[in-house]
Amino acid sequence: MQRRGRLLLLVLWLATLAALGWMVSQRLRISTDLRSFMPAPTTPDQRLLMEQVGEGPGSRLLLLAIAGKSDEQLATLSQGLVAALRGDPRYSQVLNGSFDIASLDDRLLPYRYLLSPTLDTQRMDAAFLRDELQQRLEDLSSPAASLLKGLLPRDPTLEVLKLAERWTPPTSPEVRNGVWFSAQHEALLLVQTQAPGFDPDAQSIAIDGIRRAFDALPGHQGATLALSGPGYFSVLVNAQTRAQAEWIGRISTVGFVLLLLLAYRSVSSLLLSALPIASAALVGIAALVWLFPEVHGITLAFGFTLLGVAQEYPIRVLSHRRAGEDAVQSVRDLWPLLLTAIASACIAYAAFYASGVNGLRQLAVFTVTGLLVAGFSTRYLLPYLLPERVRDVADMRWLVATRRFVDALPRPRWIPLLVALATVLMLVFAQGPFWQNDLSALTPLPRDLLQRDARLREALGAPDVRYLLVLASSSDEGVLELSERIEPAIAALVARHVVDTVELPSRYLPSAAVQRERQQKLPARDALQQALDEALQGMPFKPGLFAPFVDDVQRARESPPLTPARFAASPLGQRLAAMLVQRDDQWLGLATLSGLHDVAAMQAWVKENGGAVRLLDLKDAAESLVADYRARILHALLAAAVLLVLVISFALRSVRRAWHVLAPMTLATFLVLAVERMAGVEISLFHLVALILAAGLGLHYALFFERDTGDAAEQRRTLHATLVCVLSALLVFGMLAWSSIPVLRAIGLTVSLGVAFHFCLSILMAPHARKD
Repeated sequence: MQRRGRLLLLVLWLATLAALGWMVSQRLRISTDLRSFMPAPTTPDQRLLMEQVGEGPGSRLLLLAIAGKSDEQLATLSQGLVAALRGDPRYSQVLNGSFDIASLDDRLLPYRYLLSPTLDTQRMDAAFLRDELQQRLEDLSSPAASLLKGLLPRDPTLEVLKLAERWTPPTSPEVRNGVWFSAQHEALLLVQTQAPGFDPDAQSIAIDGIRRAFDALPGHQGATLALSGPGYFSVLVNAQTRAQAEWIGRISTVGFVLLLLLAYRSVSSLLLSALPIASAALVGIAALVWLFPEVHGITLAFGFTLLGVAQEYPIRVLSHRRAGEDAVQSVRDLWPLLLTAIASACIAYAAFYASGVNGLRQLAVFTVTGLLVAGFSTRYLLPYLLPERVRDVADMRWLVATRRFVDALPRPRWIPLLVALATVLMLVFAQGPFWQNDLSALTPLPRDLLQRDARLREALGAPDVRYLLVLASSSDEGVLELSERIEPAIAALVARHVVDTVELPSRYLPSAAVQRERQQKLPARDALQQALDEALQGMPFKPGLFAPFVDDVQRARESPPLTPARFAASPLGQRLAAMLVQRDDQWLGLATLSGLHDVAAMQAWVKENGGAVRLLDLKDAAESLVADYRARILHALLAAAVLLVLVISFALRSVRRAWHVLAPMTLATFLVLAVERMAGVEISLFHLVALILAAGLGLHYALFFERDTGDAAEQRRTLHATLVCVLSALLVFGMLAWSSIPVLRAIGLTVSLGVAFHFCLSILMAPHARKD
């Protein structure tokens, strides 16, 4: 192609990429909800798990500790932070041990007599009112007088404060200066976010709002604010992973560029060979934008990693060019084998789509689309842009010597049998569990942070994020009634120290039946006024001061019972809404537990309730979900393996030739598993993804080593291309293997071992070995 034609093609290609990039930037919506990478739940427990991971109250809690100053100063900072956060739509609840009348909506304030258990044991008569008013006189002479003056006319019995005490965590820490304090001289707070617990971006915004509010407080200098909780951990892990991935990515990119410059001695070839990879990435993202409303960030991160296979396509073209031959002819000779490699990699990656997991389906669409675009652009566009003059790599002295060394290697027929036997023995005698089902083991959190979280959770009485007591009924009212019926049994379990506390839904809202019973115990207006007048005799309160109190009692008598739907309009109603969920034609109540000491005793009590109450272990549910997830992937991979055998056999027109390609790849894959198991590594889902990537790379090595043109120079070109591919893969994934992030380390180590084993076995099991 003439120079002008090359320039026009380059301009059109770049313009297309620019337009595609602009379109993607306008329409791409990134999701960070980790549940996208979990399979659809198949059991009720798994459904609850998926919702609690993202929406549950335990996952939304942030634990705060302010330290570094005197108790009085810390209490002031705590109150200031609470005032700054309350009313902010990012937070549904902010608690620090202080009373806040705003926690109950003013319109619902008359319902306090139906929500409070006072009337269950007391009569609202003259004696009760006089005793309460006498206590208020004493309170007015205390430091709490300023708080009571505004509350007293409407609530002389302080039912609001009794409700606040009832709704406070049962195992609250010590209260000093009106706020919670730990034994370590820290002011403690609980903040429940509106954002899902495992949405790192949304949690990051919420945490940033807390830090900004704290930094804006007068006198905060010298004090420290520490945070903990699932949301904080998700932000921390996300930041660590992103930082290390970017750092490793920059270094490996520089190393990859230097490697290609050293291998081909051509800047133009290097720049042009990047076009197929850039095209693959942009078209892959465009396909995601077209097919999915949101694209998960993990899809892009893993997708770019898996697209590393596509970098081999232009490398093969550059290495296999002959002096005096244009690039079009070189690609035409390579195309049948290159097309087989592309089809094989697409089949392997398409297995992700069959897994039934939305995140993996996105990954399949991105990688398969990218591989096809990279392969076909390498075939039909790149050759027309490459420079006409090229240095034939087959003439390099070091390559001639390397090929002679490779040809001289012994190739006994028993190598596959020996490798297979060693692999089986290592897998059989490896210690420990084979599969890693505990996702928390992949969390790169320092031990001191986990210890601090445990300490703060114990001090604040925050609910355990592992266990839930699930109450089932046909209606939300049925759940509340069941919750009330089991309250005595729960109290007995607490007394036996089986569990520290159980937060039941009825703690926040009694059933309609209980509310009606309390309504019947409220006196009529005239009777209440007469009892109040009698109680006020001889007291210094102004006449008519308690008229708002009489009005509230009358409204409480006449109002219909408070329903969960109406209670949800109040700030505390959001807490109850998280505890009452509807499942098809059934309602579930989710009671959180704190300090479960005897799981067996709790399970024994649950069995006595005939299925209406059950103990949900979120850890067990998560492990069963991971096992189901892995089973789906393995089944999809098995189907892909069968299809791969058929495709390779058809493409090579020979079962024997297909054996020489598939056997090294299969043996190397299982050898990686065996070596990692002998090293004590438990295989996780990330190892499976990495094994598929390594197999895709290894398949290329075996395919091209199996190719015998009868030309020693062409064999050297094949060796050169493969060496460049191997070194580039080891450069990138070898650095990942040194990462402190368990996920990155698992991927890096697995792919690095896979590349090394695939390369060695592909050479040793090649069916021919010609010398110059």
